[in-house]
Amino acid sequence: MSVPPMSRRALLGLAGALVTPRLAARAAAQSVRRAAVPGGRRFLQYDVFTDQPLTGNQLAVFVDTAGLTTGQMAAMTRETNFSEATFVFPPERPGTDIRLRIFGRGGEMPFAGHPVIGSTFALADDGAISPGKREFTFGLNIGPTLVELEWQEDRLAFAWMTQQRPAFGPAMPQPEAVVAALGLPPAALLPGLPIQEVNCGSAFFFVPLATRAAVDQAVLDTRAMGAAFEKAGLTRRGVFIFSPEAGRDGATVYSRMLGATAEDPATGSASGPLGCYLVRHGLVPVARSGAIVSAQGVKMNRPSRVHIRIDATAPDAITRVRVGGASVLVGEGRLRPS
Repeated sequence: MSVPPMSRRALLGLAGALVTPRLAARAAAQSVRRAAVPGGRRFLQYDVFTDQPLTGNQLAVFVDTAGLTTGQMAAMTRETNFSEATFVFPPERPGTDIRLRIFGRGGEMPFAGHPVIGSTFALADDGAISPGKREFTFGLNIGPTLVELEWQEDRLAFAWMTQQRPAFGPAMPQPEAVVAALGLPPAALLPGLPIQEVNCGSAFFFVPLATRAAVDQAVLDTRAMGAAFEKAGLTRRGVFIFSPEAGRDGATVYSRMLGATAEDPATGSASGPLGCYLVRHGLVPVARSGAIVSAQGVKMNRPSRVHIRIDATAPDAITRVRVGGASVLVGEGRLRPS
């Protein structure tokens, strides 16, 4: 006795009958599965030097840190793939409120700007800094670092980090080599000003350019830049390029930070030295040195606004350096160290 062939509709119905229970079982399993990270350490994710999510400089702040080793913290930072992450510990020295360890992709760092500002907001949001508190002191690897706080009711609105007074280092003897390593013609350089190292806790070389367009057009040739430093007999530093050309954003300077491997959207540790450079070389008069704004990260679609206050009695008499900004919470989670 022959079996009549099945119709297309019957075949589809049979396939559905077989597949549907399988899919339903999988969906049921997924619906009861809970996301869990055994031994995971809690972190808060911030965008720093901005008040708009998905802009500024990214930071992971780990607030659950007991027992973590240096190697684990370094590995956890690499896992985030952010330029830096911070780890909060109880204070170790008198006169400090918290111990903060800062890690970058290459390991632990003595000091960095946006990690301090972002961690301040994390501690305020997490309740470790009481609303209305005016000052908070971090214990960093470079020593105690004061942060001044500005509040809107019970929410932290702005944080000012005090940096070390500037140390003005050597100038590049062949500025044209640096400009060429940026892929720019010699005329792109702002005339009459040096390419100079300035240090307020971390050292950078500052390159003044005539126009914002030149800042955007720069493309770093790392090998050529390294050769320029080597030929000059100078220690290789991060290269911070900027232009004082006015723009619709109202910023004092338009800037980019070009590191050895990647661009940085907001560099707090370079912004204090930037302000000192601007005052020392007359690009910002002493009377306006308390209201400097650097627009950074625009070219890489992560715009940031870094505020700088330089206290000075004369261009060559700088007495205090502060860098400030806002931060916005954009995420939270848990990360397992091992």
